[in-house]
Amino acid sequence: MILRRGLLAAVAALALTAAAPQVASAQAARAPTTGLPTAKPESVGFSSERLKKLDATLNGLVDSGRLPGVATVLVRHGKVVSTNIHGKVDLASGAPVADDTLWRMYSQTKPVTGVAMMILYEEGRWKLDDPVTKYVPEFAGLKVFKGLDKDGKPILEPIARAATMRELMTHTAGFAYGLVADNYVDKVYQESGLQGAPTLAGVMKGASELPLASQPGEQWKYSIAVDIQGYIVEKLSGQTLPDFMQSRIFGPLKMADTAFWVPEGKRSRLATLYAFDRKTGTLSPAEGFMVLPMDKVPTAPNGGGGLVSTMADFTRFGQMLAGGGELDGARILAPGTIKLMASNHLTDVTLPTYRRYNPGRGFGLDVDVVMDPAAAGTLAGKGTYSWGGAAGTWFWVDPENDVVFLGFIHILGGSALRLDELSQALVYQALVDPDK
Repeated sequence: MILRRGLLAAVAALALTAAAPQVASAQAARAPTTGLPTAKPESVGFSSERLKKLDATLNGLVDSGRLPGVATVLVRHGKVVSTNIHGKVDLASGAPVADDTLWRMYSQTKPVTGVAMMILYEEGRWKLDDPVTKYVPEFAGLKVFKGLDKDGKPILEPIARAATMRELMTHTAGFAYGLVADNYVDKVYQESGLQGAPTLAGVMKGASELPLASQPGEQWKYSIAVDIQGYIVEKLSGQTLPDFMQSRIFGPLKMADTAFWVPEGKRSRLATLYAFDRKTGTLSPAEGFMVLPMDKVPTAPNGGGGLVSTMADFTRFGQMLAGGGELDGARILAPGTIKLMASNHLTDVTLPTYRRYNPGRGFGLDVDVVMDPAAAGTLAGKGTYSWGGAAGTWFWVDPENDVVFLGFIHILGGSALRLDELSQALVYQALVDPDK
């Protein structure tokens, strides 16, 4: 909490002073090779002068030592309006952030796995209200944690019913994650070593032996649900998750650098992952179980957080979503499928338990959804959907304003900065002629 408060205070201070920036914009940096056309901001309704506040604020976080590096891409009407590349990918060597830097996407992998699931949904391979046990029978005997007895032993009750696929894709199936062990169930998840299982079948077996945090359909809880989806993709498709994504998403979209591992010839482009050192007040290389090895093809590909990508590649993915499932003649999904994915699926029971809950925000299939911009307190349009990753990457797609925005940093825990919210305000204050 101390780290988060300090960083948020720094962000707020920089945002207030961004109107008169002493930080040079990185607009002159070589634009990422997205394959998308470019446009001057004014031609699509943006103010070039106002967009400088966005670059100055984010670059200021780098120059003040709060972040190692940052990169952003703004797209409107399918055209790249603005890019910003600033800072270092490695502080020791001084190597700069580049347009082809490889970023650890962590949980921003989840919407990609969601798209993989929806490809199979369109093929009739599964339905939203199917029981998860139809595809993962290992989960038939799950138990739910209800508390501890007088001897400190867990009290478990049988699962009342199998979770549905809809619940799996909305983090309301009852599973946990173990990323922060501040409660019994997450502590058990973390201590189980589940994320280190050598195969996805092993992950499923391990998860079947762990207690659920709640009965299905009772609460929203961030979880291994998307790892489970990756396993289901493999079972239904007969391919490994990396092979399926390559053949059905990355290949058709020409996402040449997005994968679950980094071959030797590309490793010099991988951004060093940092963490904020509370003792010294500085950035240092991150360590621990969250730093996934990237030097070989994984035998248990992590659908919830295993991808690396570039700003160009993920821009193409985001524009495919904004384009109703199609980009440059490659159709990945139908427009109706994108709308289904980006609609709120939480119930009156689970919506108030969503961690970002307010009356205007809900959760779709592996994405956050803005249902009411005014109630959500955002300038983004109704129906905007988004997600981000633990190293601080973030993106959103705004169908109402036809805007796609992507941001990339490489500090573990960087999502606590809420740069998604900050950048969203700074982007839309620059959209001065939305009818263009």
